[in-house]
Amino acid sequence: MIFGPIGARAPFLRAAAVAAGFTALGALSAGPASAAAPQHDPSGTWLTQDGKARIRVEKCGPQEKNLCGYAVWLKTPLNDEGKPRVDFRNPDPKKRARASLGHQLILGLKLNEDAHYEGKIYNAEDGKFYDVTIWSDEPEELTVKGCLIAFLCQSQTWKRVGDTLPGQLTGPTNGANGPRADAEWAPKAAPGATANGPAATGTTGPAPAAKPAPKPAAPKAPAAAAPAQ
Repeated sequence: MIFGPIGARAPFLRAAAVAAGFTALGALSAGPASAAAPQHDPSGTWLTQDGKARIRVEKCGPQEKNLCGYAVWLKTPLNDEGKPRVDFRNPDPKKRARASLGHQLILGLKLNEDAHYEGKIYNAEDGKFYDVTIWSDEPEELTVKGCLIAFLCQSQTWKRVGDTLPGQLTGPTNGANGPRADAEWAPKAAPGATANGPAATGTTGPAPAAKPAPKPAAPKAPAAAAPAQ
């Protein structure tokens, strides 16, 4: 499983409730807090806790303020028939034939007041979406906390990887040998780019036609001679 919630045990729930109480008291005494910067940038490639996938996390969206993630390597990329796995459990029928390798699962998370990214994560193993919070307290670790409901959560620790394994996608998002973003998170074309490539001078379209040369002026008639006196 790439990601999915599990049931929390009672001791965990009691500890979480106590921790939540202290957090609430601290928040009341400190007053409203402004959004803080993340301790470590979560961008990079991470190995999931179960070792079944590598997820590339990168900034996305307007002004790259959101966080997206893509499955760039799968431990088992083929199904029982020896064919590439597809996202056949996706609730969107149009996406059920897309390859599992390269699909987007972290869906434009936003930075919250705790300097954590939160939003939705998609689990291709059951075709469901879950609330998720992601942050990095250590440069080589990523904490991924997914919740089915507020008190039914599971935290995983993903490890940063710097090498490349056979079959791993290494190209840019939506580029050659790269993962594929969902339409709403697809990278936008650079300003000034055209269908045939970037414009050299910042303009698009064909060059204006040259103006025809002006016609030469007609010669003036000679002046009449003055009459003799």
